[in-house]
Formats: sequence, structure tokens, C-alpha cells
Amino acid sequence: MRLLDRYLLRELLIPFGYCLSGFLIFWISSDLLTELDDFQRQKLEALDVVQYYAIRTPELVVLVLPVAFLLALLYALTNHARHHELTAIRAAGVSLWRLALPYALVGLFLSLSVLALNEWFVPDSLTAAERVLERRQPANTARASRQWEPKVAFTNTRENRKWFIAAFNRSTFELANPHVEWTMPDGSRRVMTAERAAWTPEGWVFTNYQETVYPPGRGTDPGPPFQTNVLLLAELTETPDQIRSEIKVGRTGFKEARRTQFSIREVLDYKRLHSDLSEKVVMMDTTLHARLAGPWTCLVVVAIALPFGARSGRRNVFVGVASSIVICFGYFVLQQLMLALGLRGLLPPWLSAWAPNVLFAAAGLGLSWRIR
Repeated sequence: MRLLDRYLLRELLIPFGYCLSGFLIFWISSDLLTELDDFQRQKLEALDVVQYYAIRTPELVVLVLPVAFLLALLYALTNHARHHELTAIRAAGVSLWRLALPYALVGLFLSLSVLALNEWFVPDSLTAAERVLERRQPANTARASRQWEPKVAFTNTRENRKWFIAAFNRSTFELANPHVEWTMPDGSRRVMTAERAAWTPEGWVFTNYQETVYPPGRGTDPGPPFQTNVLLLAELTETPDQIRSEIKVGRTGFKEARRTQFSIREVLDYKRLHSDLSEKVVMMDTTLHARLAGPWTCLVVVAIALPFGARSGRRNVFVGVASSIVICFGYFVLQQLMLALGLRGLLPPWLSAWAPNVLFAAAGLGLSWRIR
């Protein structure tokens, strides 16, 4: 079977390479024509432009990879059926499921690739691209101020801590004028303020630190304040990654949630601080399941393409192109509809994220069973 598998993979990967390259070339060329004047104003060199598109490419690859794979797979299967190769292969005793094994392995590899791109490259691609655009500009106060996120406030509901930060540096993780209110299990309240705070592997180090403890009950006088120049507070478990996830989620509303790229790590960082059932937590649960379910579209593509492309008979290869367009449109509409219902809290998060994959995979496998 190795010879047959190599043949099927070669006939698939060649059109797949053409499809994926065509999508990337079309996007880069059209975007370059649109942004060329801006690149010239930013005084970017050729290598800067190449690096800019290298950073933005993973975002596009994640979007078009399932479409390119479906288009190539339908083209390959339709071409095999057109020349009666599938009939000959099955007449030799090869089942439809065994024939689809190399396609499934490619789909699994592509799914894992999309999962890795979504986790490590796509979420920060826009910020990294903006840095490339600004690298030729002289440093100034406005540019430096963009490193600071002003007025950051969030609540760690799991440990009953409220944070109020005048400004947070995204690069150095420095905190300006942090203010922390911590309600203890016995009902007492610790109020901690400082001029600065810096993150170390051991925890947060506060500069010009002052702490006041309020005993349980209302109207009680606080104890004498404690002051020191430098203090390490290892018991504050909030990390810079969690603070960054709070900032990113805080800017994201319902409309932006469907477009904003969150990594699984960012969603988990946010959920570690929140144990309530607020609208934001429901939105993050839906986003988490969507990030887990999305990459497996490449495997679902195999189940969808198999019954459409493996039917015997002499057909035009452009039937595969038309089929892929209809299938992609239907899948995209269902996916966006289910995601919107999940973000609104009208469907359970797991159902809104996984339902399109399950429905299309079940339909594809059912049709494949009929023609096996």
C-alpha cells in the first residue's frame, strides 16, 4: 500500500500547494498595493516589508488552510474518479476507509499545525507587525507611552483581591502606583499601596510600600500602617500574563470577540482569576471551546470531501471547485451562527463551538457509508 499512499499524497499535495500559495500571493499582493503608501511614509526598507508579511502570514494561513485543503482534496478525488482510478483501486480490494487514510493523516497534521499557529503566533501577530511599522520612526514620548496601559483594574474573585493600577508596562511588566485590596477569610481587609512594583520569578517586589489592615466589621478603626522601602509579596499570585489577558479581555465586547484572536493560554489565565458566571466568563468559555474546536476543521474536511469527490463516474474537475464553495459557505454560516449564540449565552459554550464540526463530520461519514 505504500506505493498507492505515495501516489494519493502526491496527487493531493501538489494542488494543495498551488491553492495555498495562490491564496497567500493574492492576499499579499492586494494588501501591498493598498499599504504601499503607508510603508513609504513609515520609511520601511524591503527587508522590513518582508518581515511584516512574514509576521502577518500565520493569521491568513489559519483562515484559508481548511479552504485550500478542501479545494485540493475535492479536486484530487474528482480527478481520480474522472479517470476511473477510484473504481480500479476499490476493485483491487482497497476499502474507501483505507483509501482515505493518507488524507486523514494530512488532515491531522494540518489540524495540529493550525492549533500551534493559533497558540503561539496568531494572537500577538498584530502587535508584532505594528512594531515593525514603527521601527524606522524616531523614538518619542508618544511612541514610548504606547508601551504603558493606563488605568488597569480587575478583581481576582478566587482569592478576593481587587487590583487598581495607574499604568502597566506591557514590555517590562512594571506597575505604576499599584493599589491592592485583599479581603481575608476572617473578614479583615488588607489595603496595600506602593509607588512602583516589578515582577520577579519569586513574585511582585513593591517599592515605597504601605499596608493598612482593617479588622472585621464595619466602623472599626484600622491598625497602624506598615511602611517599608522594598518588599517582596510572594503571596500575590497574579502574574503579568494574567494582567495582560485581563487587559485584552476587558477591551473585547461581544462584537469584537468573534474577531479577536485569543490563545488558549490567555483564556485560561483569565479564567484562573474569575470563578463567577459573568458575561465575560461565559464569553471566554465559548472562546476557549472555539479555539479547541477550530483547528479540527481540517479533519472534518476529509469527512466532507470523501462522499462528494469519491463518487464514480466521469465528471468535470470544476465540480469539485463548485462543491467546495458551497460547502465552505454552509460551514462558515453555521459556525458563525453557533458562535454568536454561544457568546450571547443562548447555547452552552461546548455546543456552540463543537456543533458545526460534529454535524458536518457526521453528515460526511453518513454519506461515505452509503457509497462505500
